[in-house]
Amino acid sequence: MSGRRAHMGMSVTISAAAEQDAEQIFRLQYLCFQPEAALYGNYRIDPLVQTLDSVREEVARDCVFVARLGEEVVGSVRGSVTEDGAAAIGKLCVHPRLQGHGIGARLLRAAESALADQHGATRFRLHTGHRSEGHLRLYRKVGYETVGTSQGADGIPMIVLEKPAGTYAATA
Repeated sequence: MSGRRAHMGMSVTISAAAEQDAEQIFRLQYLCFQPEAALYGNYRIDPLVQTLDSVREEVARDCVFVARLGEEVVGSVRGSVTEDGAAAIGKLCVHPRLQGHGIGARLLRAAESALADQHGATRFRLHTGHRSEGHLRLYRKVGYETVGTSQGADGIPMIVLEKPAGTYAATA
């Protein structure tokens, strides 16, 4: 497994998730959201209690993208269009050893353009825990702004961020 030593973001490719990626996404999500759970002292957060079957359903139904390094899934993100025309983007995760290489931003971009082009989303919405500084920094850097707060099902105060589809709408 010499691929494990790869650390350049260059060799990481972004593509739509396939059915057979569900298991790797499930494991990656579990790994990536541990520090998040620790941050809030809550191990019942949604990404940690989601079942493999539920991940499979999302891969089949939603707009799911993965980042791959060779055969390994090292990042993933989900998006789906909500009733009000906004697209909800969530469960963005990148393998701890590959964080800081811009993979998260690339995954977000892929999800945003697919949601705008194929699903007509006019804006994007995401939620992140109020203490998740790294996530908040990334989202603000790529154009998201805080629009409010909400309470997660698990009781964690969440910050709601939105961004207009804007730049992508030009291709419609």
